Amino acid sequence: MEKMIGGKKSYLAMKTDYSANEQISSDFNEVGEAVKKLANHAIKLGGIGFGTSFLKWVASFAAIYLLILDRTNWKTKILTSLLIPYIFLTLPSWLFGILRGEIGKWIAFVAVVLRLFIPKHFPDWLEMPGSLILLLVVAPGFFADSIRGHIVGTFVCLVIGCYLLQEHIRASGGFRNSFTRANGISNSVGILLLFVYPVWALVLTLL
Repeated sequence: MEKMIGGKKSYLAMKTDYSANEQISSDFNEVGEAVKKLANHAIKLGGIGFGTSFLKWVASFAAIYLLILDRTNWKTKILTSLLIPYIFLTLPSWLFGILRGEIGKWIAFVAVVLRLFIPKHFPDWLEMPGSLILLLVVAPGFFADSIRGHIVGTFVCLVIGCYLLQEHIRASGGFRNSFTRANGISNSVGILLLFVYPVWALVLTLL
């Protein structure tokens, strides 16, 4: 009788140990799955963040490229000054912070002094970059902190791109000419690159 009781206790103890081990193993599996999901989500978010930052660089450099063309061989009546607020809205955050800080203030100060007191030493091609620096430095926090990176700023960038594209096509004499003429191709490519960031940002916002 004692052997039967002892065997039953041993069996119950083994069953209890097995259940505990099984539960611990199940918990570890759940933790492992949670870690995997967390890692996958982090990778996805990191990729999205990198893509957004990269496209901001592309859009900003495309706008700067178009400003340079405007001062060289792209002599049209297109309102290229709209590229200044476009650059303001798409400039990568760390570069925006640098130019909005003391460095930007010194550049703006020198530009204003040259423009007011030594206009002969202030070339025309510096007007647009000077305007951009001034805008970066003096823009209220509402525009610098709220509009930038918001869907409103993204929509403004998209409107600017659409306007410049249709004006460029009109100035070139049609859609075909804007992509076949020697200087039309480079301008058209530059304008099309203006769309990469706002379209991407709108897609991410809507998803």
